[in-house]
Amino acid sequence: MRIGHGYDAHRFGPGRPLVLGGVTIPYERGLLAHSDGDVLIHALCDALLGAAALGDIGRHFPDSSKDYENIDSRILLRKVAVLVRGQSLRVGNIDITVIAQHPKLMPYVAAMRQCLAADLAVHEDQINIKATTTEGMGFTGRGEGIAAHAVALLLPAA
Repeated sequence: MRIGHGYDAHRFGPGRPLVLGGVTIPYERGLLAHSDGDVLIHALCDALLGAAALGDIGRHFPDSSKDYENIDSRILLRKVAVLVRGQSLRVGNIDITVIAQHPKLMPYVAAMRQCLAADLAVHEDQINIKATTTEGMGFTGRGEGIAAHAVALLLPAA
C-alpha cells in the first residue's frame, strides 16, 4: 500500500473557462495556468505520482514545454494513470478537497467523479470529492483563486 498527497493552486483570470475535475463550470473567470488550469486534476496527478514515487507533475509535464500549453488536464491524468500502472500499481481510493469561496461546486461533483473514474479506469465509488470555503480568509476566501488537495492510495496490481 502506498499513499501520496498532491496540492495545487491557481489564481483567477479573465477570458478562460473554469475547468475543475474535467468539468467546465459556468463562472465569469477561469484559472490562469500553462494548461487548462484544472487544479483538482493537477493535485490528483501529484498525489498519484507521489504514491508511485515518480516525482511530480512538473517533472513529467513541464510548463516550459509548448506540448502542454492549454492542454486538457484529463490528458495528463490519463498519462499519469499509464505511469502508475507501469509501476504495477492500481488505485485503491482517492480523496480530494477543493477550496473555493465561489462558485459553489457541489452541483458538479458527480460529473467530476465520472470524468476522473473514466480517465483512471476505476469505479466512481473509489473517488471522493469535497468542496469547502475558507470563510473569507486567505487568497481563496478573497476570491483570488482556487486550491485543491488530493490524497491517493495505491495498491499492488492484482
